Amino acid sequence: MPFYALVGVLATAVHYLVLVTLVELAGVQPGMAAATGALAGALVAYAGNRRFTFASTAAHTKALPRFLAVAALGVVASAAIVFAGTEWLGLHYLLPQVVATALVFVCGYVLNRRWTFA
Repeated sequence: MPFYALVGVLATAVHYLVLVTLVELAGVQPGMAAATGALAGALVAYAGNRRFTFASTAAHTKALPRFLAVAALGVVASAAIVFAGTEWLGLHYLLPQVVATALVFVCGYVLNRRWTFA
C-alpha cells in the first residue's frame, strides 16, 4: 500500500491543481471542476499503479477499462460529495473535496487490488 499512497499523492496533487485552477482562474463550477480534476488524476494513477503498486502484467485491454470503471465511480462520488457539500451544506468546496478524496482513496485501493489488477 505504500506505493499506492505515493501514487495517490501524486495523482491527488494533479487532481487538486486542476480543480483549484478551474475554479479560481476559469470560474468553473466546483462539481464540474472536481470531476475534471479527478479524471486528470486518474490518468496519473493508472500509470503509476499499474507500474509500481501492483506491478501488473494484465493486458491494457483488460486492466484499463476496469481501472476507468473504478475511476469513473470515484469521479461520480467525488463530484456528488463536492456538489452536496457546496450546494446543500454551503461549505467551501475544498472541505467536501477532502472528504471525497479520503473515501475514494480507500474504496479505489480495494477495488483495484481485488478486481482491476488482480
